[in-house]
Amino acid sequence: MNANPERLLRVVIVDDEAPARNRLRDLLVDCAAKVPLEVVGEAATGREALELLQGQDADLVLLDIRMPEMEGVELAEHLLKLNDPPAVIFITAYHEYAVKAFELNAIDYLLKPIRASRLAEALAKARAIAPLRAELLRGLAEAPRQHVSVTEGGRVYLVPLADIIYFKAELKYVTIRIAQREYLIEESLTRLEQEFAARFVRIHRNCLVAREAITGFERMSGADVDAHWVVMLKGLAEKLPISRRQQHIVRELAR
Repeated sequence: MNANPERLLRVVIVDDEAPARNRLRDLLVDCAAKVPLEVVGEAATGREALELLQGQDADLVLLDIRMPEMEGVELAEHLLKLNDPPAVIFITAYHEYAVKAFELNAIDYLLKPIRASRLAEALAKARAIAPLRAELLRGLAEAPRQHVSVTEGGRVYLVPLADIIYFKAELKYVTIRIAQREYLIEESLTRLEQEFAARFVRIHRNCLVAREAITGFERMSGADVDAHWVVMLKGLAEKLPISRRQQHIVRELAR
């Protein structure tokens, strides 16, 4: 974020409710006399916001926590992959214990209903807000991400978790496989396993497979290979080997 105090603070509003966005825009107009600013965009969903912010420079995002499809905390994590991530101030109606979590982690937030004086105070220090850290955001998230973000060609793309067939660790990268193609990300396979344990199962030390993508198992043997199990996958001809340590999944998941 460009910290030039001479320039207007460029603000983006993200909230799924149009009345809430309108109210916030009106409050920002009232605050502009104290903190020179311009509203450079609005979005009603996380996907819209990510697309907007890849074509529009912004210093600050005022981001609602509770949104359908993708919650604000998840969006904030995806925004970290932008070349110049904006600062984020969350807007929340969380009850007391959740607000304390934000305070302990030094994350700025606005509590609904938003007061003009509190908004002006947050805007005044917005230029000094450092980008959030991914691990901190994951600690605040109430649920696993619904998307995994991928950087390609200088852009950030969202891959719906429901489309992912497997994650496979290769050197310092993890390959994401969907039916049509592969992507590469720099994330820990162990961290992905912890976050998505309800949806994915480990079949090998380097591979997690979506439970819903498993169509069956096959026993492989021959003169040139040791006997082992492989997993068959929906929509793919590829078969993935199951390590000896993970062979219990054949009994547990066989259909």
